[in-house]
Amino acid sequence: MPSYRVRGQEVSVQVVQDGKIVAELNDVKSFDVEFQMDIMTEGYLGEFTDRRDDMFKGISGKIEFHIENNAPFDFINAVVQRSQSRVKGTQFNVQSTVNLPNGQVKRLLVNDIFFSSIPVNVSGRSDYVTYSLPYEAAEGKFL
Repeated sequence: MPSYRVRGQEVSVQVVQDGKIVAELNDVKSFDVEFQMDIMTEGYLGEFTDRRDDMFKGISGKIEFHIENNAPFDFINAVVQRSQSRVKGTQFNVQSTVNLPNGQVKRLLVNDIFFSSIPVNVSGRSDYVTYSLPYEAAEGKFL
């Protein structure tokens, strides 16, 4: 029996602003998520090896898009306005759905995300214009 693996065509990513999916942000080129953890090591007298523990430090990642309409520019403006404290209470989330080959579905929810610098790249005449949303959040989970 062949082994099937998940490919990008089975994964969808949605950006959510104030509880509403930003449907126009649909040209997702790539999606990265990292569960950040540190390993803490401490040595004690009378013991032959160090003890270890881990500490969860949050979520980080990046979503890369192509541009086909004006929605990305409006979205970037909303992110900038929130970072300048001009818009109170705006919340951004990311949700991703993975359709597994065996029919099961897993969802990833990353709530209350914050963005670092947002690059918009025009790399050449024949290349698509791209922009990236590097993000961080306190937590995320698979459901």
